[in-house]
Amino acid sequence: MTRPILLSAIAIVLLAACQSTPEAPAPAGVEERAPTPSAPPPSRPSVEPVKPPAISVNPLKDPNNILSKRSVYFDFDSDAIKPEYVPLVEAHAKYLRDNRGAKILIQGNADERGSREYNIGLGQRRADVLKKRLVLLGATDGQIESVSLGEEKPVCTEHDEACWAKNRRGDMLYGGEY
Repeated sequence: MTRPILLSAIAIVLLAACQSTPEAPAPAGVEERAPTPSAPPPSRPSVEPVKPPAISVNPLKDPNNILSKRSVYFDFDSDAIKPEYVPLVEAHAKYLRDNRGAKILIQGNADERGSREYNIGLGQRRADVLKKRLVLLGATDGQIESVSLGEEKPVCTEHDEACWAKNRRGDMLYGGEY
């Protein structure tokens, strides 16, 4: 009998040894962090908005720009630039001054009255006075060519003062336009 008691006691001791009080797991460590004033909070990288390419309009062809106007009109038998055309001539001079590679041809015109020779001379004087004014305002002599067409290139063919006034002009044409 001692043997079964002994075996029972060993079994009880073994069972008691196997049984243990479970330890509570240690809580997970949480690290407390305060944001530092020098470090910005994490954010998405900034994205610049896409800007459409700037559309460059040629000022010589923009109807809203004074440079699109190319004719200076003169009084009968005169080569004096009228005050109303001075801003136009100044604008073209500035364009030529700022764009040294630009070339301009000035065509002097006259109405049909007067002899052919007289009108050629008057057309040349009109072209030359425009050239001189452009050069005085900063364009170079090499940028400008002046020619006379006399009465050969009318824009109006009626035989009245309104039409003749349209033909007394100096036309400024840039390279590629003549």
